[in-house]
Amino acid sequence: MEARFGRRRRRLGAPPPRGSRRRCLGGDGDGDGVDRISGLNDDLLIQVLVRLRCAGAAARTSVLSRRWRDLWKHLPELSFRRIAPEALEATLAQVAVPKLSLLDIDVFLCGRSFSAEGIASLLRTAARLDPVEISIVAWVSRSDELISVEVPSFARATSITLRVSNLHLTLPAQGCGFPVLERLSMANASGRFDTGALVSRCPKLRVLEIGEVARTITVHSATIEELLVTDGQLRGVDIVAPMMKKFTLRSSVHVDFTMSLLAPKVENLLWKCWSIFGNLPRVAIDGIEMWCLNRLELKTVERVFTLVLDIGRPYSATHMRNLQEMFQFPNISVLELSVETRGHVYGAMALNLLRICNAVRRLKLVIKHRFGRMDEVCPSDCPCNQPQDWRSQNISLMSLTELEIEIFKGRGHEVDFLKLLFRCAPLMNVTLKLASKVVLSSRGCKETNNIFKANPAAECHVYRKRGKEVIFA
Repeated sequence: MEARFGRRRRRLGAPPPRGSRRRCLGGDGDGDGVDRISGLNDDLLIQVLVRLRCAGAAARTSVLSRRWRDLWKHLPELSFRRIAPEALEATLAQVAVPKLSLLDIDVFLCGRSFSAEGIASLLRTAARLDPVEISIVAWVSRSDELISVEVPSFARATSITLRVSNLHLTLPAQGCGFPVLERLSMANASGRFDTGALVSRCPKLRVLEIGEVARTITVHSATIEELLVTDGQLRGVDIVAPMMKKFTLRSSVHVDFTMSLLAPKVENLLWKCWSIFGNLPRVAIDGIEMWCLNRLELKTVERVFTLVLDIGRPYSATHMRNLQEMFQFPNISVLELSVETRGHVYGAMALNLLRICNAVRRLKLVIKHRFGRMDEVCPSDCPCNQPQDWRSQNISLMSLTELEIEIFKGRGHEVDFLKLLFRCAPLMNVTLKLASKVVLSSRGCKETNNIFKANPAAECHVYRKRGKEVIFA
């Protein structure tokens, strides 16, 4: 074995050959014994330390030699994780670089909270270091009164991330701002920040992310291209952004919520809005107070707008609002309705929604039944059936060619709604998924079959709940 490989194997546990440690640290492997890392100039050593992506790890290299002791103080990029507030303040005071490229501080999980004055001091220190990119994520100790802390001006910053809790962040003095800022992310600012004034101080802002910053979001900007809003409970959105292409909204909505949206170039929309237990917004559908909106989702799928509505019965009739008063919709191509009817007629409500979304191409209707909830009594004069002539009304749905109904029971009002859709729309593809225990020889199924026969241009399919296709008798 030794002759074959030309060298002898070192016995396990034996000390390494003389000089091998020096070769590992900086030699070229030829055994010349030269420490090439120590031979690098300071600029190259600093580039090595920058690639550690951690200020603490860079500082610990001082054990190598005296020459390395203060190199970390000259790093253009500093990142801190899990460091106590006092240690962070002392460390930043030693930084020798007048202007940083990056200051990244994430001490949310360090186990220690900052005081309001500690955050104010940290922001002032960050402004003194004047970074191009700055990110501060920290937990602030809660106090009885909400304390105001001013966000200083960052003249060189192109990217800012501020995520602090239990503080009222305020803007710098009038005339100071963020002249080259392109990306801004703010969160957990206790819902009192003036977003309109903030955006006006950012003449080059392209991407804005805000969460729990303000109860009303105002964005009037000629430069913003992307907007992400995540909040606890929004009261309103006011957007004028002629260049915006992407708008994401994830939030519960207050009963007084209103939306004003002027963004003609928007292509990518994602809205997810829901109600909060204890303060449910009762959304009437075109004045019919029988129904409330539990969840709304608007999304872009293959460059078409899809609107998903989860509709149920309200627990009370207080705080009723019309859907059109709260949201401003684009041209909807796909409408998906999930309705918990509780035994009520849904045709008039669905017809009113189709009036709002009259350019829809595909309609999907899912009838829900929650376990343990009994159907309600639905008298002949029930508001769900108003106006009583909804079955004979006509609306123009010339784009609607696809229809899918899940949990179809074949009841009279369901058949009437199906008949209305065939009369008002050029349906080409219709799919019905029957509820369990539906008898194919029932009157409703027979009437449905007659509707299909009267419209031979439409391709119609009927399925049982488990996916098996059936043929009406």
